[in-house]
Amino acid sequence: MKIIEGVTLAPDACIAIVTARFNTFINKNLLHGANDVLKRIGQIADDNITLVWVPGAYELPLAVKVLANTKKYDAVIALGAIIRGSTPHFEYVAGVASSGIGSVSLNTEVPVSFGVLSTESIEQAIERSGTKFGNKGAEAAMSALEMINVIKAIKS
Repeated sequence: MKIIEGVTLAPDACIAIVTARFNTFINKNLLHGANDVLKRIGQIADDNITLVWVPGAYELPLAVKVLANTKKYDAVIALGAIIRGSTPHFEYVAGVASSGIGSVSLNTEVPVSFGVLSTESIEQAIERSGTKFGNKGAEAAMSALEMINVIKAIKS
């Protein structure tokens, strides 16, 4: 039986990270976690990492799609935080971000990691961006590294 499993070492990979500015306090923590994983675990040089800032989570799918379509990147990581308020705005933004980002990898065959939090409160967002529940940006980067290698192994 042939088994394909991804590894996380990818020193020659080129990665794009798209980060929302809205909820910057949370998103900078997600970015720090992702960047740390890419450098320490993936052993990717600074020159192979491109950071793109967009206004908010709603704008993430378009930027992710444009980056993936360039074929310059082995993976794209989307980072953001959508925190529920007292209006239905949360559902609209979370739905567009999730479905839009998810469809990019299927349509481009470029791995896209989803590091977008959708939380009930600012406290939950803080917990998931580097404290009690780990760092979802770091987890998204680990997934990106693994998927780069899985896709390469499938295609070879």
